[in-house]
Amino acid sequence: MVDLLKPIRLSGHALDQIRFRGATGDEVIDTIRSSKWESAELGRLECRKNYSFQKEWKGIIYETKQVRPIFVEEKNEIVVVTVYVYYF
Repeated sequence: MVDLLKPIRLSGHALDQIRFRGATGDEVIDTIRSSKWESAELGRLECRKNYSFQKEWKGIIYETKQVRPIFVEEKNEIVVVTVYVYYF
């Protein structure tokens, strides 16, 4: 059973990626807590959530930002391995 109250830890790589790709730690945590988890490569998990954006990212204005964390559920915590962000 999925324990949505487990602490969520962002790995160093995940922190670098959220900064580089334009997400926030709060968005990553919210996505994990509120979205359906699915299987990902290498035995990991993933989920996605769309956020209203209505801003410019790298010179283009986008209406929506999608946050897609890749993570593993360990016994006592959820560890975010990396984060992808899509704009559309």
